[in-house]
Amino acid sequence: MARRLDNIINTLQGLIDESIVPKSEDESEDEISDSWSVDVTVEGEDFPDNEAADPLGGWRWSDMNDPDITPRQPTFRPARSPGPQFTIPATCTPLQFFQLFFTDSISQTIVNNTNEFCSSHAPPAIPWTDLTLKDMYSFMALVVYMSVVKCSGFADYWRVGKLYELTFPRRVMTGKKFLTISRSLHLSSLAQDAANKEKRGTAAFDRLCKIKPLYEEMRSACRRNYHPAQEVSICEKMVASKARNGLKQYIKNKPTRWGHKLFVLTDSSSGYTWDLFIYEGKLKGTSGKGLGYESVMELINIQMLGTGYKLFVDNFYTSPTLFRDLLKRKIWACGTIRANRPGFPKTKNNSLDAKSPRGSIRWIRKDSLLFVQWRDAGDVSLCSTLHTAHSKDTMPRRVKGADGQWTSKDIPVPPVVKEYNQFMGGADPSDALTGNSKVLHKTQTWYKTFFYQFMDIAVVNAFLLHKDIAKSKGEKLITQKAFRETLAEQLAEAGSVSTARPVPTPAPWAAHHRPVHISGHSTTGRLKCRQCHLKTPLKCPSCDVPLCFVPGRDCYNDWHVAKNM
Repeated sequence: MARRLDNIINTLQGLIDESIVPKSEDESEDEISDSWSVDVTVEGEDFPDNEAADPLGGWRWSDMNDPDITPRQPTFRPARSPGPQFTIPATCTPLQFFQLFFTDSISQTIVNNTNEFCSSHAPPAIPWTDLTLKDMYSFMALVVYMSVVKCSGFADYWRVGKLYELTFPRRVMTGKKFLTISRSLHLSSLAQDAANKEKRGTAAFDRLCKIKPLYEEMRSACRRNYHPAQEVSICEKMVASKARNGLKQYIKNKPTRWGHKLFVLTDSSSGYTWDLFIYEGKLKGTSGKGLGYESVMELINIQMLGTGYKLFVDNFYTSPTLFRDLLKRKIWACGTIRANRPGFPKTKNNSLDAKSPRGSIRWIRKDSLLFVQWRDAGDVSLCSTLHTAHSKDTMPRRVKGADGQWTSKDIPVPPVVKEYNQFMGGADPSDALTGNSKVLHKTQTWYKTFFYQFMDIAVVNAFLLHKDIAKSKGEKLITQKAFRETLAEQLAEAGSVSTARPVPTPAPWAAHHRPVHISGHSTTGRLKCRQCHLKTPLKCPSCDVPLCFVPGRDCYNDWHVAKNM
């Protein structure tokens, strides 16, 4: 400490000595003033990167004993009223929600482009049989079904035997036809492919040409059918792919390290994917401010969104430059930040050190920006244009005491951390909703990978719309698994059944459609009814589905009438 005080005294003495040295004749007044320049808090300026420019430590981290202001809060003016943006019918099925994204028009375009491509590439000995729109719906029914019922290989879905008696796939489509469609899918037209091929090597070449019809329709449908609430988040999503092309990216710390990168804007409260774009391996903009800056500006469209939004991002995107530019557009922002970002305070004066206890808060406010350091299990740095530095909020943590015993203790938590965890959480909300129910199939053709990815987005968004509308009507919510099961059935009903193989005769014990108990007792072994999703002790042994058969809820007969049984 004494040595440190001596260094400060010597520095001050040197500055005093320099101040009384007479300037030379060839030294201008501007040069003298520049040698004494001190960084001042001015809107739009960053902190000095060189701490030697401020030897007295003019910047200092404040703590909880120092009061902070509450910044001006956004006035929320969305371009449209948040929520679903279509006329809601009295009843809306999972299929109708799904068709808001995979419309008949885009499905027919995929069918036409697949027929055109396969007709021109099929060998003469094996002529191509054109697909129909019903075939496409049957194919998508099985794709959704396979996201719920997992088998190790496609052939297992059509195997006959005690272990693989799956009647649904064989009732919808033959295994041979399913594999034919999955191998033959083509999203763009031959004319589009040929015109784009001529542009190869020029700036006009479109690397996403082969997915453009579905890609543009999916982006448009996501924005058209829903408008996000005030809290939104942007994150990057990796789509696993075995394809070998220039679009693949590598991200070291992601669960999926190799694949295609998507930047996604989601509604933080619901997880609805409102917009996205695919990273092509180069920056879209010309600002020179980095990929994180460019991707946020690509997705934040205030003409379509409105103003007064609260944006939550992780440290890949957060920078003082970005947050100031967003604030000029009337978008407030919050996110974790890397300490080596230009503009982050470099001063160590009163910053967190080894002796700081868990829950310690340090902060610096610079014009519209708040920088916060918080110690939890590790140190976290955040930046915000929304929050005050500290409040009375706490959260429980296990802390080791002086006696070596672990006890539960409430530690202070900054408002910026509390809201960031609530609306960002460090994970992609749409990925969390998809979970293990992804329809993504392994393929080495990159544009087919995006077909399955867009199907996943459509299913999840359709489920979230159903959930939002059911809540508004006070109806009982169903799980996403039940939603996918019903969607698979309704897609199959809309599809072709003319090419399906006859279902083998069931085993003798199930050779009737009379209701039986699921187990030996009416109060145990209850399952959700396939029709109304309420619990029931009965099932149809032939169809092998649980169904209600009680006064006022005769799902048993309704199910069989609908199936013409």
